[in-house]
Amino acid sequence: MGFKIAVAGATGNVGREMLNILEERGFPADEIVALASRRSQGTEVSYGDRTLKVKDLASYDFSDTDICLMSAGGNVSKEWSPKIGKQGCVVIDNSSAWRYDADVPLIVPEVNPDAISQFTRRNIIANPNCSTAQLVVALKPLHDVATIKRVVVSTYQSVSGAGKEGMDELFTQTRAVFVADPVQGKKFTKRIAFNVIPHIDVFMEDGSTKEEWKVMAETKKMLDPKIKLTCTAVRVPVFIGHSEAVNIEFEKPITADEARDILREAPGCQVIDKREDGGYITPVESAGEDATYISRIREDSTVENGLNIWVVSDNLRKGAALNAVQIAELLIAKGLIHPKQKAA
Repeated sequence: MGFKIAVAGATGNVGREMLNILEERGFPADEIVALASRRSQGTEVSYGDRTLKVKDLASYDFSDTDICLMSAGGNVSKEWSPKIGKQGCVVIDNSSAWRYDADVPLIVPEVNPDAISQFTRRNIIANPNCSTAQLVVALKPLHDVATIKRVVVSTYQSVSGAGKEGMDELFTQTRAVFVADPVQGKKFTKRIAFNVIPHIDVFMEDGSTKEEWKVMAETKKMLDPKIKLTCTAVRVPVFIGHSEAVNIEFEKPITADEARDILREAPGCQVIDKREDGGYITPVESAGEDATYISRIREDSTVENGLNIWVVSDNLRKGAALNAVQIAELLIAKGLIHPKQKAA
């Protein structure tokens, strides 16, 4: 008997990608239900070669549903995830609402799979921030070998991280530049077309943005609380795919060649690192792919035991939808969840 899966926020970028990935990976589901807010009720979304009619999240009964993939935003998750969990349905939440709750595991399956057993405290599992997910996939195998002391990361984040509105704004502003129309902005604080913006999420008291804080806090929670990390998060005029320039300082010696070999064998990683023109990955190549790509692996002579790496991944997939589906697969693989007995 297969599982019954609900996708909340099914009309959004990530929700649609979740449906695609469930079908692509042959997830063992007997039934998939698409959910969204009441105003989207009746909207049609695709699941493989099938079409699903969206149902109202607020009136849906989760008592016979096994897993809810939640991608409806933080406020919706704060309100509904505890209610859904109490009905015996495991929530895998893509927002930041539960990531920092001590009773909610924050999971990247390639990084900290054993922490998933803690989900029973609230019946909620958190998906990390998109830029953190790809970062820790690359850091974990190196940390296991040489122990990371400090990380300095600069992100180059695509507009899809800001949702459909972000993608629309890049498109309309780019078109406006070419036809000499006024460039108007709604989603971003500065023009995004042919520009970069060193500002993602709200500013905090120390001058960091919330996005930068998330990368630090989530890396510590999933990988090692002893790691020191500083981040500068930048929005760039790319539709899909986040990139990161990562400088790492280790406790133990590690060469670029050793790091390359380690990462080639690591789950979820793909090394594309030729020291020649085009011998590296850019966001365009990562779009639609599942891997976290690592390029430009080289030693940093300015610190003892230092490396630089370039990390690229599709933020809608590994940064969100794919990771959520992998968490659901991990629950099943570990025998932590079984299909509910359906009434005859």
